[in-house]
Amino acid sequence: MSGATLLKESGPREVFCGLTSIVWLHRRMPDAFFLVVGSRTCAHLIQSAAGVMIFAEPRFGTAILEERDLAGLADAHEELDRVVNNLLARRPEIRTLFLVGSCPSEVIKLDLARVAERLNTALEGRVRVLNYSGSGIETTFTQGEDGALKAMVPLMPSTNEQQLLLAGTLANSVEDRLIKLFNKVGLEKVCSFPPRQSTDLPAIGPGTKVLLTQPFLTETARALKDRGAEILQAPFPLGIEGSQLWMKTATQAFGINSSTVHSTLEPLIARAQKALEPFKENLCGKKLFLLPESQLELPLARFLHRECGMELLEVGTPYLNREMMSAELELLPTNTPVVEGQHVEKQLDRVRELSPDLVVCGMGLANPLEAEGISTKWSIELVFSPIHGIDQAADLAELFSRPLHRHDLLNRKLLAKV
Repeated sequence: MSGATLLKESGPREVFCGLTSIVWLHRRMPDAFFLVVGSRTCAHLIQSAAGVMIFAEPRFGTAILEERDLAGLADAHEELDRVVNNLLARRPEIRTLFLVGSCPSEVIKLDLARVAERLNTALEGRVRVLNYSGSGIETTFTQGEDGALKAMVPLMPSTNEQQLLLAGTLANSVEDRLIKLFNKVGLEKVCSFPPRQSTDLPAIGPGTKVLLTQPFLTETARALKDRGAEILQAPFPLGIEGSQLWMKTATQAFGINSSTVHSTLEPLIARAQKALEPFKENLCGKKLFLLPESQLELPLARFLHRECGMELLEVGTPYLNREMMSAELELLPTNTPVVEGQHVEKQLDRVRELSPDLVVCGMGLANPLEAEGISTKWSIELVFSPIHGIDQAADLAELFSRPLHRHDLLNRKLLAKV
C-alpha cells in the first residue's frame, strides 16, 4: 500500500443522484429504454441533464408518482403496468426495458423487482424487463451505471473461451481504438460490456479476464467474479501512464510479449507527451483539491500529479474500494490525504483554509466556490467526456487547464478596470 493517508468522514453530502447515468447509458444501447419510476423532479433532472428537446424521441422517460400514489390511495402496480403497456405499444423497437427506482419509489417501498418479474412473464420474452436503483438517498451518480450493469450480468451467456472483457461504458470511438490496440498486440478476442445493443450480451465464464474501464463498478465486478471471471487489478486508463499500465496488465495476463506491447505503444506515448506539454505548463505547480462526487477522483489525482505536476491538497471520494483502487493508491505521493465519504461543511472549510488553485466538485458546489474566487471543474463533465486512453491524455489535461485559463483572463480584466 502507498503512503497515502486514508481517512473516513461522514455527515451532510452534496452529490448528484444515480438517475444521471441514464444520460450516457441510453446513448450506449439504442435498443434499450430507461423508465424512471419517480417524481416530477426526477423527470426534470434527466430531461435537463440530457438536454433532449421536447420534440425528440428519447430512450428514457418517467412514470410519475402522483400524490395519490405516495399516499397509498392508488395501486401503483396497476398504474405502472398501464404505463409500460402503453410505452411498448408506442415504441415496439424496445428490446430491453429498465425500470429505474428513485427516492420516491423507494420511500413507498415499491418492489420493482417483483414488477419486472411479473412483466417478463406477461411479455413472454418479447421484451426483457430489468430493474435497478437510481436513487440518490445513499448513492452517488455514477453508481447508476453500476446498478444497470449488475442487473444485466445474470443474462450473460456462459463460455469457457479465453477472452478479455472491457467492463464500463466508453465513448464508441475510444472503445474502438482501445480494442484495435489490443488486437494489434495479439489479443484478438476482446468484448465490451455494456454492449452496443442490449440484447447482444457477451458470454462470460472461467476463461474471461475482466479489465475495468471505470472505477465505480464495484457491484458489477463482484457479479462478474461470481460468474467465474477473473478481475484484473490495474490503474485505470486515464492519462498516458495509467493507460499504459492498464493495457500491460491485460497483455501480461494473456502472456503477450512485453516488447510487442512496448513497440506498439511507444509512438502513441511520444505523440501524447508532445500534445500534453502546453497543458502541463499551465497546470504544473498548481494546487488541487478534489471533492467526492464521481469515484473518478483517485485516477484523476494520480494523472494530474504524476503527469501534469499538480500538488494534491486532498483527494475525496464517495466510496473507497481498497482492493479495486490498490494500484491507484500505490501511485499517489506519500501522505496524500485520501478521504472517503463527506462532511461537506468541513470539507469546504478545508478548501477555504488551503486556498487551492482548482477544486474538482459537483455542480451544486461549483457556483458558490466560483463566487468566492476559487476556480472549479464539474465532476460530471468528466463522465460525459471521452477521456480514456493514451490518445486522450491531452484532452483530459485540457479539461482542467481551461478553468484556470478562464480565471486568469477574468483577473486580468478586473485589474485592467482598476
